[in-house]
Amino acid sequence: MKHHAAPVRRGLSRHRTLLARAGAGLTLSTALVAAMAVPAQAHTVPPPPAAATSASATAVMDTAASLVGTRYVWGGTTPAGFDCSGFTGYVMARHGISLPRTAQQQMNATRQVSAAEAAPGDLVFFVSGGRAYHNAIYAGNGLIYDSGSSGSTVLKRKMWPAQVVYTRVLG
Repeated sequence: MKHHAAPVRRGLSRHRTLLARAGAGLTLSTALVAAMAVPAQAHTVPPPPAAATSASATAVMDTAASLVGTRYVWGGTTPAGFDCSGFTGYVMARHGISLPRTAQQQMNATRQVSAAEAAPGDLVFFVSGGRAYHNAIYAGNGLIYDSGSSGSTVLKRKMWPAQVVYTRVLG
């Protein structure tokens, strides 16, 4: 047994040396990261946006309501005709909020809120397989403003049973 003990001790000794060197490197790396740190105020993250104010939500609802009756036009982004995301983008732009072009892009660019948190002025995305196929402006109480489909106009109507995602853009 003594024959085998010396190589084992040498092997353990090498492992201890490697571990000590690795630990020293880790300590050095941690010290370098700490030394290079930027002062805390540079890392301050702004607080999340507040919930929509009633004034901004009211203004959005007024703009959406003023467009009821505007005809649906696939790809439309003006009062000459809207598709769903063209409508939401146009209404929000009237209030200083720039949104991407498509429903999916708008969903990706906005902050999701729960159904219980949803408030007038939020966006509603109708989804299937995780992809938005339609969107609207939530009017509260299960109602939306949207530009639905060919042959229709911008309407204020009841939401239909579907998987939806609510997102906040105001506030």
